[in-house]
Amino acid sequence: MKRLLLGLCFVLLEGCAARAPLPATTSALDVPLQLHVQRRGSEPADWLLVIQREEAALRWSLLDPLGIPLARQQLRDGDWHTEGLLRPNPEARELFAALLFALTRRDQLAALYGAAAEQSGPGERQLRQAGGVRWQVRYRSALSFELDVAPGLTYGVAPLPDTTGSQH
Repeated sequence: MKRLLLGLCFVLLEGCAARAPLPATTSALDVPLQLHVQRRGSEPADWLLVIQREEAALRWSLLDPLGIPLARQQLRDGDWHTEGLLRPNPEARELFAALLFALTRRDQLAALYGAAAEQSGPGERQLRQAGGVRWQVRYRSALSFELDVAPGLTYGVAPLPDTTGSQH
């Protein structure tokens, strides 16, 4: 009974937590994408992220190095929808929303995020919210960047090497 009450409290608290900002419509991402995500902070980790278009939705799958799913979400109709039997993962939702911001084309930033999105310097952008900066992105290239999502929590993001074996 205590576990059930604790689980119910967790779900209620998650619903009350500040939602990560999402654009009114999804940007024109060039998907599918396979990205290597390195969590830097108090608990470092390496993950694989796969982003795919599925009809009108974007499917986000976060996997550990062994291929075990950590989070699966669909961004559909302007909201996140959990897929499968995985428990809600607020950190993954925040990461996915921040990545959507980071992967949005520069020419779409103002239309999708309004005045909250700003280029803070060459190769940098940030999303402002009341009280300061919510996310900051520092680009090495379009798909290789560092993403600050909270004090002391940064993600290194890079495309996975082409493993198709194609010769050029």
